[in-house]
Amino acid sequence: MIGRQKEIQTLEKVYRSGKPELVAVFGRRRVGKTYLIRQYFYGKIDFELTGLKDGTRLQQLRNFSYSLKEARKDEELPPTPKDWLEAFHQLKVFLESQTDDQKRCVVFIDELPWIATGRSDFLTGLSYFWNSYASKANIVVVICGSATAWMTQKIINNKGGLHNRVTNQIFLQPFTLAETEAFLLYKKVFLDRYQIIMIYMAIGGIPLYLEQIQEGQSAVQNIDRICFHQNGFLRNEFDNLYSALFSNADRYMMIVEALSSSLKGIERSEIVRQTNIKDGGGLSGMLRDLEMSGFISSYVPIGKKKKNTLFRLIDCYSLFYLRFIQNIPKTESISYQSLSQTQTWKTWTGYAYENISLIHIHFIKTALGISGIQTKQYSFITKATVEHEGIQIDLLIDRADNVINLCEVKFYNEEFIISKSDAENLRKKKSIFKHVSKTKKQIFITLLTTFGIHQNKNSIGLIDQVLTVDDLF
Repeated sequence: MIGRQKEIQTLEKVYRSGKPELVAVFGRRRVGKTYLIRQYFYGKIDFELTGLKDGTRLQQLRNFSYSLKEARKDEELPPTPKDWLEAFHQLKVFLESQTDDQKRCVVFIDELPWIATGRSDFLTGLSYFWNSYASKANIVVVICGSATAWMTQKIINNKGGLHNRVTNQIFLQPFTLAETEAFLLYKKVFLDRYQIIMIYMAIGGIPLYLEQIQEGQSAVQNIDRICFHQNGFLRNEFDNLYSALFSNADRYMMIVEALSSSLKGIERSEIVRQTNIKDGGGLSGMLRDLEMSGFISSYVPIGKKKKNTLFRLIDCYSLFYLRFIQNIPKTESISYQSLSQTQTWKTWTGYAYENISLIHIHFIKTALGISGIQTKQYSFITKATVEHEGIQIDLLIDRADNVINLCEVKFYNEEFIISKSDAENLRKKKSIFKHVSKTKKQIFITLLTTFGIHQNKNSIGLIDQVLTVDDLF
């Protein structure tokens, strides 16, 4: 299995604990939750149930009967339970019938949010099963769902019969760049790190998306086939992605589309203006759901108050889709190779590289030797006034050791050469930022580019640290 070392360690600890364990696994669609559980518990799962998308209560109960039949290895289908209390009682009886008392049973319930809809009473049945039987048995119960916010609210923070019952939780994240590289090597896809960055910009570190990458094709060729051909795997994934995770998915997609209009993020008031969603608890809940699911991030700009919080879209695929794929007519294909030669694409790659840097901020901190120091990360924008010009800073790392790294992010296919105007622009950014923020902290100018810089008279004495693409791996 590629990566997932911490998650495997957690599952190993759970399986060998000798105690009853209720494990909640969550993470966005296609991130590999089911694969992780099935691979780790291969040959050890006694009962597995997968929820049906948009299934009725009766259909879900019938699905349970089919799963129980398979677990029992029976020829005959057991009668469909009338409710989830009866269903879990049937499961309890089956597990108790196992002849070896020393055997550690494993129950896996996948796509839980699809089963436990409003009036299904599923959580009542599950809490009965755990409290009356599983919590005293030699058993591991794994519950899994893609709707991260739902799993957190309904399971982790449950106020009813499952309150404080979860013994371990795993929030499965997309692959990092290093894990993506290892995954592609496992598939015998040999691409250099520049090409891998190009792929990550478009589709992120989602394992199922990365499965579509083919050997012998460049990043541009792969993205063209996967995203831009009429029947490409990710041509229409956007709607499916949000519909699978959220009820009223169209409202979530409106918010995401609004956020894509500004690369640095927008305030809540601007989201309300663009979407016509009322400014209230409903909007707060949707923003929380999107952030918990890893699609957006939020930050309070330096010198601002909480009401000035900026919300920013960080999901690589969503950003790419809304920028380049969304408006292509469904019956047409376009050439990504041609698109990748345009100024629009070149501008986007600069932002996308900056976004990847934010996602991999831990690696940047490690490269800077500050992994143990508390930090905050944000972009910075100030408009022109009579006193100073307007500036935009790609990334600021505000450190608890009284230092701020002013990071300039540049995506180039060769060493970056700092011109005289580049140097003047960086000095101006540093000066204006210090003036506007009124910070007393030391400012280090840090350049994050793909292949480093070509040293010349403009860079000497100006750039404090240089990071390359390798530092993100």
